[in-house]
Amino acid sequence: MTTVLEPRHSLEEFELSSIPQSQLQSGQQTPASSAPLTALASPEALQRAIHDNVTVQELAPLDGGIRAWTFCFCSFVLEMFIWGFCFSYGIFQDYYTTHPPFNTASSISIAAVGTIAMALQYAEAFSLTCLFGRYPDWMNFGMWTGLVLYFLSIFCASFATHVWQLIMLQGVVFGIAGGLLYVPTIKLMPEWFSARRGLAGGIIFAGGGVGGFVFPFALNALLDKVGLRWGLRIWSIVSTSCCAFALLGIRPRLPVPKFNAGQRRPRFIPPHLGFTKNPLYWGLSLALLLQGFSYFPVSLYIASFTRALSDPLTATIVLSVFNASAVAGQIVLGHLSDRFPYPWIMFTSAVISGLVAFLLWGLAYAPTQLYFFAIIFGALNGGFSSTWYNAAFDCAKGKPEHTGIAIASTALFKGVSAVVGPVISGILLDAGRGSSMGGVFGREGYGAVEIFVGTCAFATGAVSLFIASTKRRAGLNFA
Repeated sequence: MTTVLEPRHSLEEFELSSIPQSQLQSGQQTPASSAPLTALASPEALQRAIHDNVTVQELAPLDGGIRAWTFCFCSFVLEMFIWGFCFSYGIFQDYYTTHPPFNTASSISIAAVGTIAMALQYAEAFSLTCLFGRYPDWMNFGMWTGLVLYFLSIFCASFATHVWQLIMLQGVVFGIAGGLLYVPTIKLMPEWFSARRGLAGGIIFAGGGVGGFVFPFALNALLDKVGLRWGLRIWSIVSTSCCAFALLGIRPRLPVPKFNAGQRRPRFIPPHLGFTKNPLYWGLSLALLLQGFSYFPVSLYIASFTRALSDPLTATIVLSVFNASAVAGQIVLGHLSDRFPYPWIMFTSAVISGLVAFLLWGLAYAPTQLYFFAIIFGALNGGFSSTWYNAAFDCAKGKPEHTGIAIASTALFKGVSAVVGPVISGILLDAGRGSSMGGVFGREGYGAVEIFVGTCAFATGAVSLFIASTKRRAGLNFA
């Protein structure tokens, strides 16, 4: 029998969660060939292990060490190629609407490609987390399957001649592939980080911002040099190769349990969903929904609004600045959420985002204001998600083994906002085309969209106050 000793933290409940339930029955002996058992690194546990003549295996350090930061970096790379590609869809949307054979399709159907891909990745987080909870030994296979689908979705999209084919390939298949690749990083991250989970989560989430900053330039260059067909083929090969190297560093910290024939596996729907009765959980879910309503319309329309005031190059630069600012925001706000109460970070981020949506975007008449808007809104609203890990940790009442499922379930609300937010803003934009609110606010017909974004940001701030109040009343101090 192998006993795994936790070197730094007494996370007994978290460690024991790696043992199949059939091995935890009272009085049952565990054969040496079964899954490794887990114990605390107390002197008593060590003496007991020596006395029982078991093999002692020490876990990798928590919150640091080469393996923890390798996991963090590799998760960052996956996030960059999955979410960064999604955040750069505005480049494809502009290309599809202006080049055959897709330029005759409706703008709504073309926008649906990127929206479906992003929404699916959020929506499938809960089901995949449950699946990998029941079949943890399938997780590695699932990630490599996701990589194959990732390659096929982009490569095969290069042969598409109709928008419905793009929706299926670059939308549905890419969304499924992205979920299979990134959900394991959410599930495994609490194994590697505890005290620094906000910083680590911020670094990982920042990958999407880095991709959103760099990829528009790279994709524009490919489309200009070799066209859509070969551009997608080259991108599929290069990005898949990078993701394959990143997958080599995505490893669990805890031993993966082995289940023999006839052994009872964990339930698909976990029994520990009591956090759904916690008002803090619903406050976080509502905050993520409203924050998504304010963020996704900006990420989708900031380039087209800039192009209406200036030129395509300036539009690409503003979009890249917006995504780059989110990188800094993710890391800084994530680090701050480890040191200060995260509800107040959420509140400050949301309120300032609302102000700049009204004052900088709403009153913008030249690219200068849009640069400032992209920097401030991108950093604060884009960095909002880095508070997610610490908030979910509190929703799970300080239990790391429940944090992953809490994040995954709240991601459903983020997925709803990724679909509904752009749809609402698209309706508002169509209604406002050719009109202007007094000639000062809401140029190019974007006034209603800007009001919607700013109002949702302020509403997010109000919900953040509710979260702060609920956290204080409950006496939560896990983070």
